[in-house]
Amino acid sequence: MRGRVLITGCSSGIGLDAARHLSTRGWQVVASCRNPSDVVARRSEGLQSIVLDIADPDSITAAVGALLADGPLDGLVNNAAFALPGAVEDIPRDALRSIFETNLFGTHDLTTRLIPHFRKRGAGRIVNISSVLGLAGIPWRGPYVATKFAMEGLTDVLRLEMAHTGVEVILIEPGPITSKIRQNAIPHFERWVDWRASARADQYRETLLKRLYEPKGRDRFELPARAVSTRIAHALESPRPRARYYVTTPTWAIGVARRVLSSRALDWLTRRG
Repeated sequence: MRGRVLITGCSSGIGLDAARHLSTRGWQVVASCRNPSDVVARRSEGLQSIVLDIADPDSITAAVGALLADGPLDGLVNNAAFALPGAVEDIPRDALRSIFETNLFGTHDLTTRLIPHFRKRGAGRIVNISSVLGLAGIPWRGPYVATKFAMEGLTDVLRLEMAHTGVEVILIEPGPITSKIRQNAIPHFERWVDWRASARADQYRETLLKRLYEPKGRDRFELPARAVSTRIAHALESPRPRARYYVTTPTWAIGVARRVLSSRALDWLTRRG
């Protein structure tokens, strides 16, 4: 066995594939899901699984207690997140608070509760799944972009602060990956965004609504979730993991563009995204 790792957000997509991939590589995986039915599904395929809603502090308390009671932990993969599409001017305050509770505050809460365990052991890996949208924003993705920009900053500082403790802190930044993030975003959009009353109602009809509701093929440059899982494995297993891992061509392109383009030129590029 390579060790024991907790992965959040294992109902589908990156989290589920990472749990399966790491399990085949000899990791003792604890795959967490928000919904109990998804926990049952993970257990039915032979994975260890627990209920964990990272937007709920009580759920985090219970999960951490049960997790550490079962033995030492070697790694944490913070993957759970959701998207809330819409124009920034149409996003209510409570909507922004809701997405930050899951994508940042809950992730931070879970991480800080496990750091003392890693410190005591003198070792551990914390892998935060960010996004190409943590490097540059695109229209209609403001709330998600904001959470990923915040995660990037918090992770960078945590990495600096944990130097010489034996705890490695790593960012993984995927671009377009096959997942259910778009379908899962629809209930959040319908709950929070009154697009019909928006000054941009025609733009919603012409762009965002079609992208959300109309069936479509794969995005250009889209890769399967396994592309991320292999980077997660490297981050957990390498004696000297990288500080950040780019996944997909768009992430590499934006990473370069941020360094060489002016803000105006980068704006032109991302508006086309």
